[in-house]
Amino acid sequence: MKRAYNLVLTLLLISCGSTQLKQNNPNDIVGGPDGVKGSIAEKEQIKVDEERIVNEVNTAKPLTKNVFSSSDVVSELMYFLASDELGGRDSGTPGIEKAAVFIENIFKESDVKPYFTSYRDTLSNYEKPAYNIIGVLEGIDAQLKNEYIVIGAHYDHIGTRSPVNGDTIANGANDNAAGTTTVLELARYFGNSRTNKRSLVFALFSAEEKGLLGSKHLAKKLKEENFNLYTMLNFEMVGVPLVDKDYFVYASGYERSNLADICNSYTSENLVGFLPTAKEFNLFARSDNYPFHTEFAVPSQTFSTFDFTNFDHYHKVGDEASLMDFDHMATLVNKFIPVIEGIANASQQEIKYH
Repeated sequence: MKRAYNLVLTLLLISCGSTQLKQNNPNDIVGGPDGVKGSIAEKEQIKVDEERIVNEVNTAKPLTKNVFSSSDVVSELMYFLASDELGGRDSGTPGIEKAAVFIENIFKESDVKPYFTSYRDTLSNYEKPAYNIIGVLEGIDAQLKNEYIVIGAHYDHIGTRSPVNGDTIANGANDNAAGTTTVLELARYFGNSRTNKRSLVFALFSAEEKGLLGSKHLAKKLKEENFNLYTMLNFEMVGVPLVDKDYFVYASGYERSNLADICNSYTSENLVGFLPTAKEFNLFARSDNYPFHTEFAVPSQTFSTFDFTNFDHYHKVGDEASLMDFDHMATLVNKFIPVIEGIANASQQEIKYH
């Protein structure tokens, strides 16, 4: 798998002349092949390399009975999603278009079906063409499949910033290629295992950085369709581990529900804890869980391992894939598989707001 990434990186260095993307013309067409710069041969080669990474990720085998994800698979996803080639994944740009195609291909290879007529959910509240990418796995239980769990993360970032040591691209590895990778790995697991009695919707949001616009759009749209939402579980900035904590992740809005207790019961460990700073800064209302909370009034919370002390590159050009802890990320995926499986298969809805 390393060979695929190394080839992509080599091609980027050849085609770009450096690890920086050239400035985009504001009049460039966004979306589809015509929105991607470079020669036809370069575009085709990038497409081949993307497909190779997707194929390698989707054919990866569990290491042991209890381990599904691995640091190798996670690193392949992360190094592509946070690469300079994607230009910081600003909403409505050619860079995020490449990320969208990449996500669609992984959903397709994992047998995750489009929730709508296609994987793309066009935002109605953003001035440029921007898309959520939405897939669904129907539950295997005749009754419980009518209840839905949304598993989400935003895949956009902030594009470019003022140069720091010649670097202008805010790659957004921790924010939020890490959350996107987590959702993709969970989609791959359940797409292959088909162990979910309730239906699972995997949602990758655009324009989160513009004010939660992607999740606001989708939550409103689903509410108007009388979508039967049980709970929304969101992943945000999970690329580096917490330090000196006796829990693995924290949940925003911890005190609002019994979600942490439910998660911990399915892993028989202190997986989810309370971070006082998260309450102090009201992180519950600052990520993509919040629009689902406001529209549906059901438990909707975000899992994170960013605690304001363990990562110094928030919204900066230094948010690079090389700084991420891929072992930690793979462990997070593996720990959450039995959690989501348990929530999806419980005979009754267990998660409740207090």
